Amino acid sequence: MSAPKKSLGQHWLTDRDVLKSIADLAQLSADDTVLEIGPGLGTLTSELLRQAKAVVAVELDTELARKLPAQFPGKDLTVINEDILTFDLTQLPAGYIVIANVPYYITAKIVRLLMTAQHKPQTTVLLVQKEVAERLAAKPGDMSILAVSAQLYADVTLGPVVPAALFTPPPKVDSQVVVLRTKSSPIIDQADEKLFFRLMKAGFSAKRKKLRSSLAGGLHIDKDKAEQLLQAASIDSDNRAEQLSIDEWLRLLSCAKKDGYLSITH
Repeated sequence: MSAPKKSLGQHWLTDRDVLKSIADLAQLSADDTVLEIGPGLGTLTSELLRQAKAVVAVELDTELARKLPAQFPGKDLTVINEDILTFDLTQLPAGYIVIANVPYYITAKIVRLLMTAQHKPQTTVLLVQKEVAERLAAKPGDMSILAVSAQLYADVTLGPVVPAALFTPPPKVDSQVVVLRTKSSPIIDQADEKLFFRLMKAGFSAKRKKLRSSLAGGLHIDKDKAEQLLQAASIDSDNRAEQLSIDEWLRLLSCAKKDGYLSITH
């Protein structure tokens, strides 16, 4: 067994039952193509090849990428030695599925990459740090930029917890599976995405402050205008950004566009 590299956040998971449960959550068919991020030793890859038509495995570790194909002779496995953050997702067929045990330190970047890509996956099943899984699936009251960014594009549900003791070496915290099923119809126009994220980041710019203050600072408008904007969107200005639902953010975007608050360049 290759030694895990701390610099790449590698933790090997070899429990067959857990690996099967992760793959099962994707509800794979014999026609599916799976993108596996960071296949490592190929333990999850083996289960994916049993359930899907083809697996495209993107592995940053050159040594692991070189060894992997020989483990699965005769299988439809493509191994690409590349950083997933620079990988061209348009190489994959429509309706592809992502399944991965991802390094903790790039989880947020991977979620943003997949959810904002023009060529989105149909379903994404990720094994991540338990706290991050909970953040992704958060409800209004505990929302974050990560939660809003994911839930804008996908329905997010939690899967089983995987104890740290099942990994080699054991990480400091438990992991959990999170499933993101991409919405069949986008709820935001592509042309509005940049404006939406500018508005949302303004709202979260001073997390401990009420929305009237954080929006005023983030959008460079006075508090009275921020108050009027929130009233127009039927949102209590005493709320904080973490309390807003996706629908409320979309209402706020509509009002901000209408009143020209997002035409301000920063």
